[in-house]
Amino acid sequence: MPSDAAPRRTYSYLGPAGTFTEAALAQVPEARGQIWRAVHNVGEALADVAEGRSDAAMIAIENSIDGGVSTAQDALARIPNLRIVGEYLVPVEFVLVGRPGARMEDVRLVSAHPVAYAQCLDWLAAHLPEHQHVPASSNVASAVGILDGSSPADAAIAPPGISAHHEVEVLAEGIGDTADAVTRFVLVTGPTPPPSPTGADKTSVIVELPEDRAGTLLEMLEQFSTRGINLSLIQSRPIGDALGRYRFVIDADGHIVDERMADALMGLRRFSPNVVFLGSYPRADRAIVHYPDRYSDEVFVEARDWLRALISGEPAA
Repeated sequence: MPSDAAPRRTYSYLGPAGTFTEAALAQVPEARGQIWRAVHNVGEALADVAEGRSDAAMIAIENSIDGGVSTAQDALARIPNLRIVGEYLVPVEFVLVGRPGARMEDVRLVSAHPVAYAQCLDWLAAHLPEHQHVPASSNVASAVGILDGSSPADAAIAPPGISAHHEVEVLAEGIGDTADAVTRFVLVTGPTPPPSPTGADKTSVIVELPEDRAGTLLEMLEQFSTRGINLSLIQSRPIGDALGRYRFVIDADGHIVDERMADALMGLRRFSPNVVFLGSYPRADRAIVHYPDRYSDEVFVEARDWLRALISGEPAA
């Protein structure tokens, strides 16, 4: 008999098993029991979605210590027709591990993902001042590399749960420089209508400046400020085709169906030669977005109706 079961969906994430990205994907209810595809980098994860190998990808987009993840931002700007449908927060902690029997005093080369390495610099300076860094593609890959011999490193910076997946010697725990470090991840799909507004939403866009002249950045920001929209993230990234050419990655409080947000996006479209809408989606912290009454949907609708009445010649009420 034919089965009525829906086909399983595929989710790409930065592997191998045990990474912080996998921990973020574990927070997605609809991903449980589906196919999880481990990949080597953010570009590969997003290409999986764009080319139809996966239904969605979980990627790191921002860290509370280092800010936006530039590789993810650049990939989202470069690969068309991607949409963010949710965000997830993962606390970030690190341990230093070595091969079984390794000793701290023998460590000279430390393998680590560049973001993880940057978050442990103070500890490394204090405890391994003469070490050298060997970059790794992920926090788990750093540990795998020292075990299988593909990395020349003596030790690796890895997530605390690494010993559950691999036979490593834990040389030190809690080596992160900031106790409350958090990484923000986003779930990315192909073109799809945004999730329904919840009142605690965020809209992400990437905007190119039309030209390099005084006041252009201010003009872009005014599209939001004049409509009472708060920005929780704004980061510049070089476009790469010439010096002085930048795009801006922006997270704005609110949803595209909000009148003020829709009006701001139309303003951006008139202003910029290229606006990439990445999506409107629920905030991970579920914090309700508050704004003054003068920026409510009703005020925007009333102002539009007032203008239409003037154009049609209707008498004042």
